[in-house]
Amino acid sequence: MSYESKLLKEVKAALLPLADHKRALDQQAYMKDIAPFLGISAPDRRAATKPVLKAHPPANSTELAKAAKLLYAQEFREYAFAANDLLAQYIDLADRNFLATTVADLIRTNPWWDTVDGLGAAVTPLAWKYPSRTLMRTWIKDPSIWINRAAIGHQRGRRTETEVDFVLWLCHQKAGESEFFIAKAIGWALRDIAAFDKPAVRAFLADHPSLNRVAVREAERGLNR
Repeated sequence: MSYESKLLKEVKAALLPLADHKRALDQQAYMKDIAPFLGISAPDRRAATKPVLKAHPPANSTELAKAAKLLYAQEFREYAFAANDLLAQYIDLADRNFLATTVADLIRTNPWWDTVDGLGAAVTPLAWKYPSRTLMRTWIKDPSIWINRAAIGHQRGRRTETEVDFVLWLCHQKAGESEFFIAKAIGWALRDIAAFDKPAVRAFLADHPSLNRVAVREAERGLNR
């Protein structure tokens, strides 16, 4: 049995006994019917899968990629969340092509904010570890709003090590869009930058007077702290 098949078997054995049909229907409705759920809370899911992931580490980047993709291919959303947890735990194994190939494929797999934002656990460290400006310039022009959202947020958590000019350039590329999930990503990026460079954020807002109010509100939260 392959590594990824064995891991999936163990993850299923850990999660299926915890399934709650009523909670699952509520979760599915909350997430706009993007996918069916098993009905397991995040803390319970992590508690159940943590020992499984620890006991079954991938040997290399290839095994990590195959396992994450297999988990994402499952019907229930909790398996994608487990894949994100796997990536977060073993991201140091990922090679320099992992972001452009595996992570991009996962972002495109039945995307919604829950899985895409969860993949930040892979996007941020890999974009830091390997040169990524060329890739992010490609992502920001991609037809997928979720790839765009990942590009805008690819430096979240870096704080003062954020490449402010580049992140603001990415935000500028999508500043005229009305799409909520893009505006929210821009707002979060601006809010993060405001924590250590308020003049840069004020200048961006001044240069983009028509910026979506969703983004502006998030930026202002950062400015008012």
